[in-house]
Amino acid sequence: MTAPEAPADPALLRERALVALTAARARTRLLTTCVDDAELTAQHSPLMSPLVWDLAHIGNQEEQWLLRAVAGREAMRPEIDSVYDAFEHPRAERPTLPLLTPAESQRYAADVRGRVLDVLERTPLHGAGPLTDAAFAFGMIAQHEQQHDETMLITHQLRRGPAALTAPEPPPSKGLPTPEVLVPGGPFTMGTSTEPWALDNERPAHRRDVAAYWIDTTPVTCGAYLNFMADGGYTQSRWWDPAGWAHITEHGIRAPLFWREEGGQWLRRRFGVTEPVPVDEPVLHVSWYEADAYARWAGRRLPTEAEWEKAARHDPATGRSRRYPWGDADPTPAHANLGQRHLRPAPAGAYEAGESPYGVRQLIGDVWEWTASDFLPHPGFVAFPYREYSEVFFGPGHKVLRGGSFAVDQVACRGTFRNWDYPVRRQIFSGFRTARDASVEEGAR
Repeated sequence: MTAPEAPADPALLRERALVALTAARARTRLLTTCVDDAELTAQHSPLMSPLVWDLAHIGNQEEQWLLRAVAGREAMRPEIDSVYDAFEHPRAERPTLPLLTPAESQRYAADVRGRVLDVLERTPLHGAGPLTDAAFAFGMIAQHEQQHDETMLITHQLRRGPAALTAPEPPPSKGLPTPEVLVPGGPFTMGTSTEPWALDNERPAHRRDVAAYWIDTTPVTCGAYLNFMADGGYTQSRWWDPAGWAHITEHGIRAPLFWREEGGQWLRRRFGVTEPVPVDEPVLHVSWYEADAYARWAGRRLPTEAEWEKAARHDPATGRSRRYPWGDADPTPAHANLGQRHLRPAPAGAYEAGESPYGVRQLIGDVWEWTASDFLPHPGFVAFPYREYSEVFFGPGHKVLRGGSFAVDQVACRGTFRNWDYPVRRQIFSGFRTARDASVEEGAR
């Protein structure tokens, strides 16, 4: 078994769903009330939607799945379905659509939520079908809203102007662990068949055999990345995937997104504040191509997705796979940097309590970690409850990211959770760690 079963008591299931939905809505409210209507309706980057689109889209998805699909109710505003269909309208064109105003969007989302709470109270959560068993649909919608909250936080990072958000600093590191650890070869259980709110691409659990390898105990830091830059990392094609080299050459990229050099010092912009690049913090806002080039420069490589998950979940003492690196218990502030509790990654080596059995830290939270792998289905994959969540993205065009970032809520982040994006993407809260093959002798230890 790869994870504990959901609480069987319907009251506990309802409470879990209520807590998740309430936390997501509180965060949505924070992200959409800290700026004025002009900021909500502006498009701060063609890569992102106006914040007001995300707000109404959250309400529309909640209505479609929980009021219509689960409760069988009539559509509240069927005329807006196409406006807030993410597949029908790319982000760059969404400002031209007949969007609800900020006030209308807020009222709509609140009206939907009021009705959803009534549905949650009345819906059987066992035996009525896979959409409602273990409150799956309610958990799916809570995850969806938190994912859009992360998207809106990215928009806040992209917007210009004074800071609109504040948060306390993350905890310091008490010291770096050994730079890398050996993960012995052998099989482990990847994915899950029992995590109640796991999404379709995390399923099913299956055995993977992985050769021995070494993996970094922390994500690559800004200081280490500055060494790559100082050694001509952005000027030597030999380190780059050909497509990556063409991309950075065409766009004149010579540093992570939001970095600039001034007076011989590298600075970065972070949520409206300009500050020196922190050398002890995991590097952030790098593309897959940049991560891959750094790894080659360092004489290493990016870990595969299976290697990442084995380092994060496999317990060599028992042979089982955990929900999280530290065990099966939900994250606490001592385990990981999650939920927008802080507005930056913690220094490398922080969160000792979140360490995996192999001694690897910060696998959950802080930064999404690029892997070497294309986004592909697990063996036995079945699309549920709709193809457009995962299946349409499978293939070599998207690379897998694992682990979550400081912007991810715990409901949308676990040891099996899979994210994916284009290899050029840099506005996301992405970093990486590196790996290398182990020798035959090392693998036999």
